[in-house]
Amino acid sequence: MVRPVVGIAAIAFACMLAGAAVAKGGHGGGHGGGHGGGRGGGHGGHVRGHGGGHAHGGHHRAIRFTTAARRGGPNFGQIRNAAIRPANFRNAWNAGAFRNGRLISNPAARAQIAAAAALAGWSGASSGWWQHPGGGYGWVGPLFWPFAYNDLYDYTIWGDGLGFWGYGYPDIYAGIFGPYGYDRLSAYVPQQPQGRRRARSAPLDQLCGSDRRAIVSLPIDQIAAAVQPTDAQGAALDALGNASVDAAALIRTSCPTQAAATAPGRLAAMQQRVEAMQKAVDLVQPTLETFYGSLNDEQKARFNALADDQRRAAASNNAGGSSVQTCSPSAAFEWPGATIEDRLRPNDTQRAALQVLQDTSAKVSASLKASCEPNEVMTPPARMAAIRKRLETMLDGIKSVRAALEDFYATLNDEQKAQFEAIGPRRMS
Repeated sequence: MVRPVVGIAAIAFACMLAGAAVAKGGHGGGHGGGHGGGRGGGHGGHVRGHGGGHAHGGHHRAIRFTTAARRGGPNFGQIRNAAIRPANFRNAWNAGAFRNGRLISNPAARAQIAAAAALAGWSGASSGWWQHPGGGYGWVGPLFWPFAYNDLYDYTIWGDGLGFWGYGYPDIYAGIFGPYGYDRLSAYVPQQPQGRRRARSAPLDQLCGSDRRAIVSLPIDQIAAAVQPTDAQGAALDALGNASVDAAALIRTSCPTQAAATAPGRLAAMQQRVEAMQKAVDLVQPTLETFYGSLNDEQKARFNALADDQRRAAASNNAGGSSVQTCSPSAAFEWPGATIEDRLRPNDTQRAALQVLQDTSAKVSASLKASCEPNEVMTPPARMAAIRKRLETMLDGIKSVRAALEDFYATLNDEQKAQFEAIGPRRMS
């Protein structure tokens, strides 16, 4: 029983580090009791819920949020580089450590959670060919884009694009050549009630997004502390917070309940996930623009400073090293033409359809590379507009590759399909 205890201790240490990043004002803390139950714990001066009215005078007594408090200073790097072993993942989660909203609010900690969950089926494995440059994974079992909503608001509010902009063509590639065999894949979804239940590799519903308002809502408290809103502006901020909760719930509905065992099924699930993210942006973007438009120049500058401070801190932490963010796929995502030819032995018709799929994939890769994260300094509404544009490009790419993939897949016999589906899992053996 030594190893599980060590694993739980390691996760608890990561929780403490992440907690330090928010105990003094870290993002993701939400509204105290949530929008539905009032905001007694948030905004400093809000003493009653929406139904009982509230006063905004306390905003002027709020402590100004700082990046150092959010990230926990030097501890941020420790969280990002901490090794959360897959073998200890289930024990740590069952112990309740990962249900801590403070941990989920930290993008580096979320990447570690996704990494551990993605590899939970490989005892002791420490890497995977479909890993993101930042250390996380785009696919965790049948789930594409764990913690999707958190990545959206990390970039929108804090300018932290590591999570959001880490997604791109490599994830489409991983959807085509899935890394999980059926046995490992099925372990991520709920089992049938009859018979003996097999152990699950990861609690997929938690990775899909928590339904706790303290986790899923935008960091309204920190925004309020920074801009010191008037009553009218506070009402617009309330609307933004409510929209954020509704958007998170919408994204949660795209969580898979079944494991797609084929490449076309994986891309269909991927498309559904991105479409849900687009709809979430549709909910939040208008309210964000309304709130931002209600601010005067000084308030806008303070709102913008939340991301400006974070950008400077990130640059300082990365001094002497290169950024892990990149839009160029690594060699791990080169098209496996020789492998497909050797295992499938395609005929001329199949080879022609395969060529269309390969050409389409190359075009989508180039398109997503061209729409990489903007370098210029942007406001929160501008960053959300950039998110919308990126999701549109991503969705167009998924649809194009999915259509070509389905055409190719339809030409294969059952044996060829089995060989095609085994390409990804064999790369892990």
